[in-house]
Amino acid sequence: MSDSDSEREGFEAGAAGSRGDPRVLIAMNAVLSTLFAWTIVWGLSFLGVLEFGLINVATAAIVLFAITYLVTMS
Repeated sequence: MSDSDSEREGFEAGAAGSRGDPRVLIAMNAVLSTLFAWTIVWGLSFLGVLEFGLINVATAAIVLFAITYLVTMS
């Protein structure tokens, strides 16, 4: 077994045993949900379906955040 194989096994064991810091996951979820919501609202605004505004982006971000949180924590 080479040195790189033992490093790979050690990394896989460490990654499999680590759940990570939940605060980092929540922060990433918030940022990505906001960016995705901005993109969705902008696209719908471009199509004339929805008005682009802070309230619409915030509402979409909260909905996406909640859905993502519920799906990943179950």
